[in-house]
Amino acid sequence: MTDTAQAPSPRAFSYPSYRFFWLMVLTSSFGTQIMAVAVAWEVYDITRNPLDLGLIGLVQFVPVLSLVLVTGIAADRFSRRRILQICLSVVFLCALSLFAFSLSGSTNILWVFGTLFILGVARAFLAPAESSLAPNLVPPAAINNAVATTSSAWQSSNIIGPVMAGLLYGIAPGAAYGTAVVLELIALVSISMVAKPAQRTDKQAVSVETILAGFRFIFQQKVVLGAISLDLFAVLFGGAVALLPVYARDILDAGPAGLGLLRGAPGVGAIVVAVLMSRFPIKDHAGKVLLVFVGLFGLSTLAFGFSNSLWIAVPALFFVGAFDMVSVIIRETIMQLWTPDEVRGRVNAVNSVFIGASNELGEFRAGSMAALIGAVGAVTIGGAMTMLVAGTWARIFPKLRDIRTLDRPGH
Repeated sequence: MTDTAQAPSPRAFSYPSYRFFWLMVLTSSFGTQIMAVAVAWEVYDITRNPLDLGLIGLVQFVPVLSLVLVTGIAADRFSRRRILQICLSVVFLCALSLFAFSLSGSTNILWVFGTLFILGVARAFLAPAESSLAPNLVPPAAINNAVATTSSAWQSSNIIGPVMAGLLYGIAPGAAYGTAVVLELIALVSISMVAKPAQRTDKQAVSVETILAGFRFIFQQKVVLGAISLDLFAVLFGGAVALLPVYARDILDAGPAGLGLLRGAPGVGAIVVAVLMSRFPIKDHAGKVLLVFVGLFGLSTLAFGFSNSLWIAVPALFFVGAFDMVSVIIRETIMQLWTPDEVRGRVNAVNSVFIGASNELGEFRAGSMAALIGAVGAVTIGGAMTMLVAGTWARIFPKLRDIRTLDRPGH
């Protein structure tokens, strides 16, 4: 029997396999956050060029975009648990590679970019499999709670990981990368402890039609299309993470520890919201709430852009994370409840491209724009554009705006 058959509880932690899955998400995300902070500071310390910070995001996004037609169908046809085991093994090896780079004393950042490209390939397969596995571990009644609880794992890592990375990097770069290596190993062991779940696999012969099923579903479901495209453009313009090393070193004069605080502040806001929403989910006017909070996310980004001290920057980033988490939970709940399991992998693969485009391409947008007009201009213009996106989407996606509850369609 599966966990879901034994205890039909609305709480995701009632299911043992989900608990191991949650630990995997927590430790893997923790390790990834530490690597992200360490890599960003090390690359900027070597080159002092904000464009290189943008390239960090771009080199990880290229595999996600290139492999989207493969990664989604893999998550629908093969064991999602096995895919995660393979991907986390690669992530573990990438952490070892970055650890070796830090110990070597090399200043050849091509080593870093090559490792990040391979990491991007692993993440391209990992993201749709991870997003699609969670609904197989809990019953439909617990999916909303699972989304919020999983988000709390991500955001816990977003809080602790960057702060710890800043402190560890201040001791030695190898200390940060070495910690990431250990955490990725724990994640690999954790996913291996998840019992083989029930999974409805797509048995159709591989064809253009089956490969493109994720795209077709999204474009037919205007609510889903509106939700994920809203996130794409909001974070594409409003993302400021790539430029935090510039703010920490050149604007706020805060050092690696200050960078850790800046990277951790959005996570603090997000985890507070995730905990609140796991206990008090949105009951009504979900679409309007989504759009309003995306606008507030842009406003907070704008405030951060103009900050000239940690006393302003850290609270502004706290609200960036808090407002973003509301939209994340609403969007992910829509994605999981409105998508049939047999195409969930392909839909989540397409969603991963949207998320990757918003995050990694957003980092490239910020880095390249900062190289032209400066970091402050890049962040403040981006925040204003995000507010404009929220208002525009309210008009062009009325079905998304008018969603009242987050129940499955027809229920």
